[in-house]
Amino acid sequence: MTVPRAELIHIEVDRRLGHEWDEWDGQPLPNAGNFDSPAWLFLAWTVATMLAAFTAASLLLFLLAPRLATLHPDIPHLAWSVLAVGAAGSMVWWALIAASFAGGVNLLPGFLAESGALLPLMRLTSRVADRFGRRDRVENAAVKVYNALALRRARKVETGELLLLIPRCLSRATLDAVLGLAGAYGVPVFVATRGQLARRVIRERRPRAVVAVACERDMVSGLHDVAAKVPVLGLTMTLPAGPCKDAALDLASLEKYLQAFVKG
Repeated sequence: MTVPRAELIHIEVDRRLGHEWDEWDGQPLPNAGNFDSPAWLFLAWTVATMLAAFTAASLLLFLLAPRLATLHPDIPHLAWSVLAVGAAGSMVWWALIAASFAGGVNLLPGFLAESGALLPLMRLTSRVADRFGRRDRVENAAVKVYNALALRRARKVETGELLLLIPRCLSRATLDAVLGLAGAYGVPVFVATRGQLARRVIRERRPRAVVAVACERDMVSGLHDVAAKVPVLGLTMTLPAGPCKDAALDLASLEKYLQAFVKG
């Protein structure tokens, strides 16, 4: 019996590496390019990121307070009150996100969680983690948190309404396995060689859901740009040969994400 293979659509441009890896020095990546990390790592870094942001805002307000007082003596008090309310509200929001992840029930609507407020925090936390050489592991953990929330809201769509986006850097064996799996579900596979082209595919095809495969760096960037507009589940890869070459992925997780969207 012939195993069906998915339609493979290439969108090609000249490109050396994904732009998120421009600083790569050509040396093997840590742990053979496997950045698997527990979800709590992202939650811990988000706390540190928010504390750093509010500390910086407090310092700036402290420095500006005398000048603001010359405009009106109540302005500094009002500004401190707004900052305090913002900080308290942010920590309550974070606690609800953490409880949603740990408890298995989404306590916030999507626009206040994985398809809204969580996305810019993921990007900001990635930038902070990058300063300490922890970007990839923190982003891997971030995608775990995002997927856990998004899976619970996944809606069923027809196969023609679902897109599977993959990078061109998959190994030949992995690509063959992905095409076979996607073919079994009748889902077309798009190979986009850069993030902006993946976004163009989504804009032109207008899918009702997307399963995307990418490295942690491209994934967090892509989710930030797309997840607020269309439901997305993201699958990260391992990079044993370095970025943008012979990447591998967990086929069981890919099938789980396809099943989450495909009717029947």
